[in-house]
Amino acid sequence: MPHFLLIILKDNSGQRAIIRSVMGSVKTVLRSLRENKKPTVLTLIFIVGEVFLEVLIPFITADLVNRINAGAEVGQIVKMGLVMVLAAIVSLICGVMAGTFCAKASAGLARNVRHDVFAKIQDFSFSNIDKFSTSSLVTRTTTDITNVQNAYMMTIRTAVRAPMMFIFAIVMAFIMGGRLALTFVVIVPVLVFGLIMIARKAMPAFIAVFKKYDRLNESVEENVRGMRVVKGFAREDYEIKKFSAASEDIMKDFTKAERIVALNAPLMQLCMYFNMLFVLFIGSKLIIANQGTIINVGQISAMMTYGMQVLMSLMMISMIYVMLTMSLESIKRLAEVLVEEPTIENPENPVYEVADGSIDFQDVHFKYSKEAEREALYDIDLHIDSGMTVGVLGGTGSSKSTLIQLIPRLYDVTSGSVKVGGRDVREYDIKSLRDAVSVVLQKNVIFSGTIKDNLRWGNANATDEQIIEACKLAQADEFIRTFEKGYDTKIEQGGTNVSGGQKQRLCIARALLKNPKILILDDSTSAVDMKTDALIRKGFKEFIPQTTKIIIAQRVASVMDADMIVILDGGKIAATGTHDELLKSSEIYREIYEQQTKGGEE
Repeated sequence: MPHFLLIILKDNSGQRAIIRSVMGSVKTVLRSLRENKKPTVLTLIFIVGEVFLEVLIPFITADLVNRINAGAEVGQIVKMGLVMVLAAIVSLICGVMAGTFCAKASAGLARNVRHDVFAKIQDFSFSNIDKFSTSSLVTRTTTDITNVQNAYMMTIRTAVRAPMMFIFAIVMAFIMGGRLALTFVVIVPVLVFGLIMIARKAMPAFIAVFKKYDRLNESVEENVRGMRVVKGFAREDYEIKKFSAASEDIMKDFTKAERIVALNAPLMQLCMYFNMLFVLFIGSKLIIANQGTIINVGQISAMMTYGMQVLMSLMMISMIYVMLTMSLESIKRLAEVLVEEPTIENPENPVYEVADGSIDFQDVHFKYSKEAEREALYDIDLHIDSGMTVGVLGGTGSSKSTLIQLIPRLYDVTSGSVKVGGRDVREYDIKSLRDAVSVVLQKNVIFSGTIKDNLRWGNANATDEQIIEACKLAQADEFIRTFEKGYDTKIEQGGTNVSGGQKQRLCIARALLKNPKILILDDSTSAVDMKTDALIRKGFKEFIPQTTKIIIAQRVASVMDADMIVILDGGKIAATGTHDELLKSSEIYREIYEQQTKGGEE
């Protein structure tokens, strides 16, 4: 890896660690090569043939020029000409085949890496996802993979071709030109030094761009998702300025890097013209002084060509150096995702059947990461019988959502245990556990497709009758039938053509189609009116009495008739009991109730 190998060696052990890290990242990404190994090897074989013939053609040309000067017959000239044409055609064929297999190998690698990264993300727990921002994951699966594809294409084609061309051309130049080839002793070190300095100066700017891409993608993502809020507050100008600032920052880095890299061209031209002048001046003097006995016109012609090949090879190597160093940052970022181990995995001998919907929290403590100073939940002891309806209330930041996310193992407890159906959730097969626990999260997500397609996320084999029944229970059937195409109505991306309340009811219906043993509603009726909320709760009580229902709500009215209400405060259970019990025993509950009921009277 050029960038790391050319750093001044101040700390050999540290340098070796960096190189090992880089090589480890490269190996991780190249594991995705798989079926593309064969086109990679074929690319290298055809490149060898292409380079050999390209270097051979100037040699044949020089021989042809010398034969013409010596008065060769037309037949010999034609014969030599045909050999040149044949060599050129075969070289062209080798180049085309190398390009074809190279494109297949690099595009195939990109496809496999994209698949492996996406598949890896699907296995991530919430803890893993928290480690990488959404915008960063988007950049990694788009920009970074494109960089890796381009780098691999350049590596197996140009990065092999350029050094081979350089070596072959230098060897042939000394064979053909003798002392004239000493020009390379001067210009090659100058060009190499210049190109290395240019590339090293440009690298920090290129590498810095990737983190700024994350911020740019984050700005775009936030703007698109929150477009209604942006327009509601007339903040379009602010968003444009924020995006422009991020874009301007990237442009400055690229401009700085490209300005430095642009010095390649004048440096290349300087060396090329020096080579031409040296070969022509010294070569001409030698021909005149020795009457062509030491060097002849054909050799000078070949030297000119070989000189161009040597310099162009160095130029390509410098561009490879820049490209590969840029891609190393992308490789590192992709390898971070590929080597990330899911924090939640299936046990060796998982349990596949969830007995019932009973839930037990036993001395549960939880924090989002090992480095976190504060526990999000602590000293949680709670028992919920199967079939109970449980309400969860608490202020913002009291960890209500965190509590219920431990039940389907979206997170794992830091200490203690969570049991479902009498077993620790860590003993279950993850899919079986999550099939038995339906969670309607605080942020409702509707996917593009028809209403029916969205609902079948809950049960891919659900019949139309089952879908309608779930929608009636979620109070969604009535508004669905107002659409011209009913259940076949197409939902736009992000559910932009349905209201917030309609979206919530569709998500509830989708969860019900799983026929779960535990149904969790995380503030999932906040956008529906009180009447609809009451009808949904009534339907739950009448039609799914055996299902354990946990309702996180902001409104006391949504949980007043629950079998048990849990009050969370600062990550700890402050009180539990029925509505009447809590009015007497819990100051927090009584305060919430009085504020909301007095507000209603006013």
